[in-house]
Amino acid sequence: MAELNSSGRKLSNREQRDLDIEIQFLEGVTQRDRRYVEALQLLGDDYTRRGRFEDGLNVDRRLARLCPSDPLVHYNLACSFSLTEEFRKAANALRKAIHCGYRDFDHLRKDSDLEPLRQNEIYAGIEREIAELEANQD
Repeated sequence: MAELNSSGRKLSNREQRDLDIEIQFLEGVTQRDRRYVEALQLLGDDYTRRGRFEDGLNVDRRLARLCPSDPLVHYNLACSFSLTEEFRKAANALRKAIHCGYRDFDHLRKDSDLEPLRQNEIYAGIEREIAELEANQD
């Protein structure tokens, strides 16, 4: 039976197998070089695509320690917290991403990984902050 990925789309058996092979390879690479940011980013994305949200969260936490001012790292961390239903932490990570310069608000509003957070009342405050930033950009 095919498993659902983070966007709710079923992965074919071949996609699952290919993703598992890539994950295994990247796990080996990141065990040898624990600070290899690009490999960690790929691994975190693959874990999320495979539905391994806790593993993805652990990778995103490592990346946040390695790249404390990278807005995309904090955005991805927010996505992982959202997928694991840690909404307060997701909101804090999303605010940090915005503080560090994340500005792709159209994507943020459509990203399926953030859907659980958007369904939570805590998101309304973030949306107000985003609307304020957008108003000030004009």
